[in-house]
Amino acid sequence: MHPMLNTAIKAARKAGSIINRASLDPGIIKISQKEKNDFVTDIDKNCESEIINILKLAYPSHHFLAEEATSSGKNEPIKFSYNHPTWIIDPIDGTTNFIHGLPNYCVSIALHHKKEIEQAVVYDPSRDELFTASKGRGAYLNDRRLRVSKQIRLQSSLIATGFPPRDPDLFDSYYSVLQTISKSSISIRRIGSAALELCYVASGRFDGFFEIGLMPWDSAAGSLIVQEAGGFVGNFNGDNDYLFSSNIVAANPKIFALLIRTLSNHEFSIKPRIKVS
Repeated sequence: MHPMLNTAIKAARKAGSIINRASLDPGIIKISQKEKNDFVTDIDKNCESEIINILKLAYPSHHFLAEEATSSGKNEPIKFSYNHPTWIIDPIDGTTNFIHGLPNYCVSIALHHKKEIEQAVVYDPSRDELFTASKGRGAYLNDRRLRVSKQIRLQSSLIATGFPPRDPDLFDSYYSVLQTISKSSISIRRIGSAALELCYVASGRFDGFFEIGLMPWDSAAGSLIVQEAGGFVGNFNGDNDYLFSSNIVAANPKIFALLIRTLSNHEFSIKPRIKVS
């Protein structure tokens, strides 16, 4: 196993232990609202701090793009540079689920370098499920190798999605996509954690996934895990620019092509939230 992946696993498990302790006494969790339908807890902040401390100790020259550290609440784009190895971190993906005691949340950590995700860890502490991937070395759930599903018919697929919580202007366009897809008698699920939904595509639990309005920390780790499990990931046009385009499709190769054919007919006007240089 790659040493950087080992370090990320250590950080994810540390955060997971903090989350599990807090889940035993949810009354002590302090909750605040960053923006409409976007919440943060003191547990998010504690987990993010622990993750960064562990990674920074091992790799002091690396940079960090972490949800709580970079979410200022302002409308200014967040700056991101391709020039440095950067850890992209979501301490709790699915915070709203966590707040309500719904066990669909996870820790997501990815290493981005040279315009690619090289290492990925998604840890579900409530189920003790550890999803990992290193570029070119496959994807795993605990010690089991992952493969995407073999489904070839969209009509028989189980597809995951998520509503665009941060931008109500996207609702009408998004619901038109849902209407188009639901007419094909496709089964659709929403569990409220993009990172977990991507990992469930990688493990064959879902045949595909799509969402708009995501940030890089929502999808970075999960996207590599899907790819290393034999799946495809792209934006709604099928291009590789999904990490900063705010829209993403992930699926096994056949379902990916069918989803792209459906989704590419819909237009979304998404204001960039990340300024890449």
